[in-house]
Amino acid sequence: MRPALIRMPGTEISAADVRVDLGDTVVRPWRGDDADSLVRAVTVSIDELARWLPWAKRDYCAADAREWIAFCERSWHERSAFPFGVFASDGAAIGGVGINRIDAQNRCGSLGYWVATTHTRRGHARRAARAAAEFGFRELGLCRVEILILPDNRASRRVAEAIGAQWECDARARIQHAGLPATAAVYALLPDELRA
Repeated sequence: MRPALIRMPGTEISAADVRVDLGDTVVRPWRGDDADSLVRAVTVSIDELARWLPWAKRDYCAADAREWIAFCERSWHERSAFPFGVFASDGAAIGGVGINRIDAQNRCGSLGYWVATTHTRRGHARRAARAAAEFGFRELGLCRVEILILPDNRASRRVAEAIGAQWECDARARIQHAGLPATAAVYALLPDELRA
């Protein structure tokens, strides 16, 4: 199924105007009333998320979720990043995806994603990552999307490969992980490589 990107008329991309309906999943910007649902998704997944994502801490709480959502709203307003929540058809948060580290001069951005443990292996991450990449190409005019993954994160690598991203190298000290420089598997996706 091809995602339907719904935008209201206008020249600027506003968070309120963007929603991608993927059938059993919706990808849209985070809103203030998503905080409790976000906490539940993180809490149920903390053992897996904490291994890969520095923000996923064992005492993640509503204040953390509200702070993240406020950051997301500012990022959309400033056009510095475009974070989305991933939601089940009943409106419950089941993950996150987004385009960040935007280099406007070179028309490049980074793609990140995560899905709650209770919703893995159902294609949610793949569909959400594809939708965010398509948003980056179509709405932001990017010509390259990079995905930086810790080399032993097999699940994230499978998602990158499933949407058509090509592994380019393992770059030493490319990212910070647990407060230290870490090697990242660098994947890149160009518009004509994006797979359904």
